[in-house]
Amino acid sequence: MADSRTPVVEVRRSERRRRTVAAYREGETVVVLIPSQFSRAEETAWVDKMLARLEAKDKKGARSDDALMARANQLVARYFADYDAKALPIGVRWVSNQRGRWGSCSPDDRTIRLSDRLRDMPLWVSDYVLIHELAHLIEPNHGAAFWRLVARYPKTERARGFLEGVAAVAGNAYIED
Repeated sequence: MADSRTPVVEVRRSERRRRTVAAYREGETVVVLIPSQFSRAEETAWVDKMLARLEAKDKKGARSDDALMARANQLVARYFADYDAKALPIGVRWVSNQRGRWGSCSPDDRTIRLSDRLRDMPLWVSDYVLIHELAHLIEPNHGAAFWRLVARYPKTERARGFLEGVAAVAGNAYIED
């Protein structure tokens, strides 16, 4: 991605398409499928329209606590499958009262809360915060074993840098947990 707001877009023209336009994500690239006879102006208009639709779809899905819980379960299956139920949270939800931290975890009752400030950030950033909090279900402290778990997520350092930058721009200290 060029930045958090403008994704890399690949336009694929098709001789078989006549009127329909489709778009989907392929990694960090947005692929837009259009009819080959579209002009450059029509292409530009449709790319903008499809990016807006994907963004609206992402925001709609990312707003619910149910979607957040489902994402946490996906991340557990991908990064902590060897810990079975130990890494599974009982509840994950968005909260609006966390201004000094990005997320928090209560290992005793297996609940995780993420700051709603993460909603407008790239998915890989909120995924990192979820990974961080999920790791607390396995290792409650910030010791070496904890950081080895967090490091399973390949974008850990990138996400931490992103969050540090956001905090610096806002004039806040970055609080890890």
